[in-house]
Amino acid sequence: MPAKIFNPPDLHKPLGYSHVAEITSGKLIFIAGQVALDQNGNIAGAGDFRSQVEQVFANLGTALNAVDAGFHNIVKLNCYCVDTVEPSQIAVFREVRDAHVNAANPPVSTLVVVSRLVRPEWLIEVEAIAVV
Repeated sequence: MPAKIFNPPDLHKPLGYSHVAEITSGKLIFIAGQVALDQNGNIAGAGDFRSQVEQVFANLGTALNAVDAGFHNIVKLNCYCVDTVEPSQIAVFREVRDAHVNAANPPVSTLVVVSRLVRPEWLIEVEAIAVV
């Protein structure tokens, strides 16, 4: 892996993410924010947070495959969740995310709660940076 993902001992132990990703070689891949649109541009899981998260990660997987990469190549996730999603549903996000990324050494991650996304039916958007 052309990146070192770790947690400095002087920072708190994070839950489900890492604090630092040091790129040591390779090329960076930037993946635009993915939302719950299927291949035909139709909303997947209207009003269903789990279904939308699953579609988002499926879309990320498709984008990664297009550059001969996988979830193990992700070093950074930026996640935007609308404020109408119950805080308890963040556990659903973590469950789906952890089924895709290396949960033992997860990527650096930021989760932001926003008032809305561009389209009101979207509940979550996730962008990624990978290194290959």
